[in-house]
Amino acid sequence: QVQLVESGGGLVQAGDSLTLSCAASGRTFSDYVMAWFRQAPGKEREFVAYISWSGGSTSYADSVKGRFTISRDNGKSTVYLQMNSLKLEDTAEYYCAADRSAGSYYRQYMYWGQGTQVTVSS
Repeated sequence: QVQLVESGGGLVQAGDSLTLSCAASGRTFSDYVMAWFRQAPGKEREFVAYISWSGGSTSYADSVKGRFTISRDNGKSTVYLQMNSLKLEDTAEYYCAADRSAGSYYRQYMYWGQGTQVTVSS
């Protein structure tokens, strides 16, 4: 079992920056690909970014590429999502996920956090 706890969400204005954190416990953190997904009301959960076990490889959704950066600290068992130039359409519940394999489809991820809300206002 892997337990994931997100933090760092909040209310920000368009153009602002925000950093989300996800602390993991329970298993060897570096054995898992870590990802961020988000879900807006009435919409399906969508891929944001993932990072490989060592952090050497990352992938981003086109909608966030160039604005968001995913990173991980295996010593702290934590993954981060740095979000810059936030837009109204970034408003969503953000979820951290873990799995032994990399991918952008949410159903493949075995472990999930409880989510943290990000609201971007104009």
